[in-house]
Amino acid sequence: MNLFDQTCFECSKLITTKYSTSFSTGIRAFDKRFRYPVYAIYGFVRYADEIVDTFYGHNQRELIDDFQAETFKAIDRGISTNPVLQSFQQVVNQYHIEKDLIEAFITSMKMDLDKTEYNDTGYKNYIYGSAEVVGLMCLRIFCENDPDLYNKLVPKARSLGSAFQKINFLRDIKADYEDRGRTYFPEVDFSNFTEEDKRLIEADIKKDFDDAFEGIKQLPKGCRLGVYVAYIYYLQLFKKISATSACTIINKRIRVSDSQKLRLYFKALLHRKLNYI
Repeated sequence: MNLFDQTCFECSKLITTKYSTSFSTGIRAFDKRFRYPVYAIYGFVRYADEIVDTFYGHNQRELIDDFQAETFKAIDRGISTNPVLQSFQQVVNQYHIEKDLIEAFITSMKMDLDKTEYNDTGYKNYIYGSAEVVGLMCLRIFCENDPDLYNKLVPKARSLGSAFQKINFLRDIKADYEDRGRTYFPEVDFSNFTEEDKRLIEADIKKDFDDAFEGIKQLPKGCRLGVYVAYIYYLQLFKKISATSACTIINKRIRVSDSQKLRLYFKALLHRKLNYI
């Protein structure tokens, strides 16, 4: 790897560690060959998300359109002067990540610019593009161009991405609803968010989690622990949210502390040692 490429991957790594302790810790649990590629995926999706979520006062539509155009230009050329896109295009081309996954992701990001409420179809489409396809991009890396393994695990990877996104929605209700005017869950009135509303959402998430866990156990050993670390972090967050009232959820962001994450990491190591995963 030449100096330019290494520097670009290090930029994506820095973005990951600055924005997400959960995912960066999970990535460190991967075999070394998987780390830079997954950092590249996270750096790409994080920057796109920043454009639509924080670049207020600028023409966000124009910025995300430009980001999309530059992304596909980088993939087609096989090079970019943008370090995030340089590392991303290398991974896309090396692991044959489909362009329709990238297009679906960008489409969901653009939905955040003008959609504030979702029906059931829109909700499912948004989750597919914003989260499930990210899991599928990572799955391409984990399967290392083994199409049979990839096709076998596609539904499980989608379930895991779906669970993570729905938990994010629950965790971020206050910011999404009050600051951004967004309500992702269809037919839920957040001015009157009830325990029954919350229970139904949680039951849906649990189904995704149960399905995803079966897929984690079938991943190659070099990436299994890292994915499991992210899984148990989110599972712990889900448990905390489930134990919190609907009234509190609507007014407070629930999180897992760094000390809890450390304990969960060692728990994951123990589970691997005991062949639980």
